[in-house]
Amino acid sequence: GRVGRGAEKSYCVLMTGHKLSQDAKTRIETMVRTNDGFEVAEVDLQLRGPGDIMGTQQSGLLDLKIADLARDQEVLKAARYLAEKILTEDPEFDQPENQALGKKLQSEIKKRLNWGLIS
Repeated sequence: GRVGRGAEKSYCVLMTGHKLSQDAKTRIETMVRTNDGFEVAEVDLQLRGPGDIMGTQQSGLLDLKIADLARDQEVLKAARYLAEKILTEDPEFDQPENQALGKKLQSEIKKRLNWGLIS
């Protein structure tokens, strides 16, 4: 849930039962240790997984072939930067070094889901 979204002072009371799973212990320890929402979200991502990016499942592991969203953040940031750079400098993939990438992208676009059908 959300705590402290408005201008008024807010409180978060954490309550547990006696038997806690390791994930529950990690969640509680995180909430006690920090009030940084980004850190809490990162721990949550590591514990439950990102879910299905192209569907409606809100938790679970992605079937990524190479990367792990929690572990490989720096590599993914670098890949995103390079992808944005290529799209800015050569949006039509005309440069010889980008032509294979352009062909692969076109083949993937043909297989893509209709995002308008996902709710």
